[in-house]
Parts: sequence; C-alpha cells; structure tokens
Amino acid sequence: MTTLAVRYTAARTLDTAPAETSPPGPGEVELAPAFVGICGTDLHIFHGDMDTRVRTPAVLGHEMSGRIVRVGPDVDDWQPGDAVTVMPLRWDDTRPACRAGHQHICQHLDFIGIDSPGAMQQRWTVPATTLVRLPDSLPLDHAALVEPTAVAVHDVARAAVREGEKTVVVGGGPVGVLIALVARAAGADVRVIELSAHRRALAEQSGLTAWDPTAANVPELVRAWTQDAGADVAFEVSGAAAGVDTAVDVLGVRGRLCLVAIHPKPREINLHRFFWRELTLVGARLYDRGDFEKAVALVADGTVPADLLISKIVPLTEAPAAFEALEGGGDVMKILVDCTTRTTHADTDAGTDADAHATRGAAV
Repeated sequence: MTTLAVRYTAARTLDTAPAETSPPGPGEVELAPAFVGICGTDLHIFHGDMDTRVRTPAVLGHEMSGRIVRVGPDVDDWQPGDAVTVMPLRWDDTRPACRAGHQHICQHLDFIGIDSPGAMQQRWTVPATTLVRLPDSLPLDHAALVEPTAVAVHDVARAAVREGEKTVVVGGGPVGVLIALVARAAGADVRVIELSAHRRALAEQSGLTAWDPTAANVPELVRAWTQDAGADVAFEVSGAAAGVDTAVDVLGVRGRLCLVAIHPKPREINLHRFFWRELTLVGARLYDRGDFEKAVALVADGTVPADLLISKIVPLTEAPAAFEALEGGGDVMKILVDCTTRTTHADTDAGTDADAHATRGAAV
C-alpha cells in the first residue's frame, strides 16, 4: 500500500511524499498514526542544526498517538485496533549506561523519529516493545501530548521536587508548562517565567502563575514570594543565555537547578553562586517506561489540560506550513499533524478498520 509521509530533505525544506509500507516483521507492529505533535527538536532538524545526525530524506515525528493496524510474528500482547502511543527509544542493552539501568541514555541510543523514521506518516512500523497502551476513553488528539508530558514527569523526578517547594520554571513553552503542571501535581508552589503574553495567558488559564521578565525583576519577585529565601528548584527550559542566568539567580541556599533545554553552544554560568549557596545542577533527558505510564494517567485524568495546550490541528499535507508557523512564534503553543487523511490508493481491510477506530477516538 502507498501512503503519505512528511520528510525532511534539507535545511528548511520539507515535502510530503508517497511512502511504501510492508508487513511488520517478527516482534514488530504496523501503526496508523492519528496525531503527531511538532516539537522543538523537530524544529532544530528543520533548521538544519542536526544534519550531522539525521539521514535524509528523514520522516520526522515522535510525539504521537494512533492505533495498531497489523502485528508481526511473535507479537502476542497486541491486536489490531488497540490505541497506543510509542516510547520512541531503541537501545542495544550492551553499553555501560544500559548495564547500569539507564537505557534511555544508552550510548548507542536510536531515538526513533530522529535517528530512524518517525511517526509523521500514515503507516509506521515499530518494535512492539516501544508501545504504551492508551485507555479507550482518552481522545487520540489529547494522547499526542503523552510524550512531552513524559519528558516533564522525568524532569520533575530528576529535580526531586517535593510537596510545598517553591519552584520556578524558566520558559513557558509546551514543555515548560507541562513541567509546571506536573510539579504542581506533586504539591509544589510554582511560578512560570515567560516572555510571550500568549503563553503566559495559557499558563494562567491552566491555573498557574506566570510572570513577565520584562515587566519586573524576576529575582526580586522570587525573594518577595519566598520571604527572601529563594526558590528550592528552578527548571531552565528556555534555551537562552538569559534564561540560564535567571534560573541560577532565583535559587536559594542548596537550591537545585534542572537543565531541560537543549543549548546548542556552551553558556557562561555563575559558578561562584553555585559555590556560595551550595547549589546543585542536574541534567534531564528523555524518560523511561514508568514516566510514560504516569504521563498517560496525567493526560487522561485532566491534570494536563490538552484542549488548552493544543493550538491547532493541521492535515498531513499542511505539515510543512505548520513548521514555518511554529518557527515564526506568535500565538501558538502546540500544533498537531492529523495523519488520518485518506489517500487515493486502496487500503487494506485492517487499515480501514484502524482508520475508523482512529477517527472515532479523535474527538477533534
């Protein structure tokens, strides 16, 4: 069967091209992706920043939801029609990180959607081991937020956020707001620092408190909020040098800084502040299966206000324009690509059934 896929071919160049599908092999499943989110990493690829890693033409996308179309040999726990998302990690289980139990940062990690073909296509074959089950009650457009929510769950766990702790999130984009929501669910008292008025408004509508760093001195606001103690935890999610400075400056004695954003080049950092206040810096990258399963629960129970965070849903053929819209900023948070658009080619019986399930589950 011939389907459609969104492909990165060169810096700032995407196309929508036919893609051939074949039956899943042993231990594999074929999926009909329903919705795929565009994330910051996808934009890095679009800009050409990851050309040394990405092999073109590359099918993008790793924040997804969908349903199983076919299962390969030796797959016993799944069947066509099951609603799933994918934890897009494949490791070799031989490297030191894997042997230490940290498979998600394996030195030979295959991040599916970056290092190998991703979900922004009408049919997608993946190892069955990557599947995470979704409850039937969860709309599939909402379920496309599970992967970024799993990032937030992992980040909050890495920072060891505890109930009652004063927590600052620097950067109120999709991941920043999700971190704030997950931290709040853990009992933290949270403030979000964000330049965009639109994103601050969305954070406020989610029940969070958001501050404009251009309207007031953020460290002074934090001192007043914490009665001069400083924040217990700060998350740097902005990816900007000024964001790093703010995240360090707001921390109190023995505060913890969790670095979430990808910084493309080295940053200056106030190490004297780390010495003077005995601060701790931790990195946070990706997630494990437990993070994914908790993320499913948080999206399903409404802790993550999916309808509020999803700014727009576009058909597969309009994905290239959606990348340009995200790049331009403005009043946007999360854009999803709807992969359920039918092709002019005949579908298999299983594919038709999976598409029908995906359409019923979408609730767009």
